[in-house]
Amino acid sequence: MIIAIDFDGTICQNEYPGIGALYADAKKVINQLHEDGHYIIIWTCRENERLLTAVNWLLENGIKFHRINDHQPENLAKYGGNTRKVYAHLYIDDKQVGGLPSWDEIYENVLVMTMEYNINKQKPVSK
Repeated sequence: MIIAIDFDGTICQNEYPGIGALYADAKKVINQLHEDGHYIIIWTCRENERLLTAVNWLLENGIKFHRINDHQPENLAKYGGNTRKVYAHLYIDDKQVGGLPSWDEIYENVLVMTMEYNINKQKPVSK
């Protein structure tokens, strides 16, 4: 699955324009999702120098990702355009309804969603 993960307030404490402390288990879970084969997109409103600072912070902290604020190349080719909203099967954000669960809860939810996604992906499309 493609998973878009917000930066400020989700991976790290929200101290924008600075960068807060890494949330407990965020690195462990994000890296496990990456290892599980998910396509990880970091999704942030940061731009220019603040974006570069965030990218360097992610790299320095060993957090694995594929893209930042950009689509998976297969989707760009498939849909022929680059919209402002990053396409994902799942969005992880501290502003989501109900707030941000613990990273361990997020991982458990992703496991369930992955099973459902894989089952639905195998179903024939009806016309």
